[in-house]
Amino acid sequence: MPKKIAVIGAGPGGLGAAMLLASKGYKVDVYEKQTFVGGRNSSFQMAGYTFDVGPTFMSMPEIAEELFEEAGKNLHDYVELIELPMMYELVFPSKHVKMYRDPEKMKMEIERHYPGDSEGYERFMKETRVKMNALRPILQNKMDRYYEYLSFKILKALPQLSLGKSLYEVLSNYFHHEELKLGFTFQAKYLGMSPWECPGAFSILSFMEHEYGIFHPIGGVNKLSKALAQATEELGGTIHLGAGVKKLLINEQKDVKGLLLDDGRKIEADEVVINGDFSHVMSNLVEDGILKKYAPEKLAKKKYSCSTFMIYLGVNKKYDLPHHTISFSSDYKKNVEEITKTKLLSKDPSIYIQNASVTDPTLAPEGKSALYILAPVPNNLSMIDWEKNKEVFRDLVLDSVEEKTGFKGIREHIEAERMISPVEWEMDFNVYEGATFSLGHHLTQMMTLRPHNQFEELGNTWLVGGGTHPGSGLPTILESARITTSMLMQKPAKKKLNRSKPASKEAL
Repeated sequence: MPKKIAVIGAGPGGLGAAMLLASKGYKVDVYEKQTFVGGRNSSFQMAGYTFDVGPTFMSMPEIAEELFEEAGKNLHDYVELIELPMMYELVFPSKHVKMYRDPEKMKMEIERHYPGDSEGYERFMKETRVKMNALRPILQNKMDRYYEYLSFKILKALPQLSLGKSLYEVLSNYFHHEELKLGFTFQAKYLGMSPWECPGAFSILSFMEHEYGIFHPIGGVNKLSKALAQATEELGGTIHLGAGVKKLLINEQKDVKGLLLDDGRKIEADEVVINGDFSHVMSNLVEDGILKKYAPEKLAKKKYSCSTFMIYLGVNKKYDLPHHTISFSSDYKKNVEEITKTKLLSKDPSIYIQNASVTDPTLAPEGKSALYILAPVPNNLSMIDWEKNKEVFRDLVLDSVEEKTGFKGIREHIEAERMISPVEWEMDFNVYEGATFSLGHHLTQMMTLRPHNQFEELGNTWLVGGGTHPGSGLPTILESARITTSMLMQKPAKKKLNRSKPASKEAL
């Protein structure tokens, strides 16, 4: 009989694990509370417009390609990817800067705005390419024992972690102009962190974009989760939507033996893969007193990422503007400190705008645009009253967009609108404290110090997603699925007790 695998959560990590396990003959059942797949990588429709809920581009698609290939599938049979040659436009108080994947175009743009810094760009790409190659073993292998730091590949990689240096300090070695430093460090927001606190190793984030490009799947990035779900079912797995998990069923030996669903059904499982938000799951699905290292009171003391305030707009105007725009606060460092330290709502927020309709006509009716607007904000540990501040902050964000960017007169054209604040992230998407990017990626919460792929406190329990190694972001979440399933498949089978003759006391 094949092992029964229960996967909690149909996000990309859970679906990636389900697809790989189903392809190897395991009996896989995915239990998802929502009536749709994807979690934060899902989509919704509104008045003829389609929106991604969370991630809005794919980086390093080769990781997804490799996962599908391992499962005997081809990603491109499910998803049509379009590369964006001009990746995004940066909006500063005095200038707009276009960021290209093409190195020659990028150097010309740098020299046009920041004379002399194109040399730093060339050096950054050359040296970070070496760093990326050295860090791959950490990103692609389990890191749940301290002795693993002693392997040759890991020892070789450790100097590339830029220990003791922040991301901002690392980029300061390459660029003289302040705005250009921000143009290569704002990616710390992908981890929900400040570039002045984010470990220097994460200079690979901007490098990955410039080296490998960024891609838009036709129909939105949600197509990745839908592709994983379809492939899982084609391989014999089953996805149960509207099937929330109430509790993990745990025996006296702290082995998880199955799930209790919200509707009262008990599901037996040999192994459980958890793709739900890590801190939410451990605080809500495990009975009090069972966990020690990750008990609720200890989880509350962990460091968490920021949150995001989302505005999704269907507008009856076609904006012929870049696919991605990042509008910087006039005092970016102050804005970041308000988000991550003082936990205040900024009066001058930095804002990201996705105008995907300029690339993808499937997202909006002809002549119209589906706009996705995101402002990083403090998580719910800030105690901000979003019921009181939601509309006020929404107006502040739209004022900033209309004032600083080419998206003029948005309010006059709105046909459909939805907002998601940190409260909705927590209540509707089960994101702990609304921390959209999960546990922070501080050095004290990375690699061996992050919750392990084979969860250390419960037997038969495995983790995928942003809350485990190697961390947040679609490429690393897919890597977590690959690492975790590889470990699960290598788990030795338990020896069966020979019932034909009495067992000795020692055996019992």
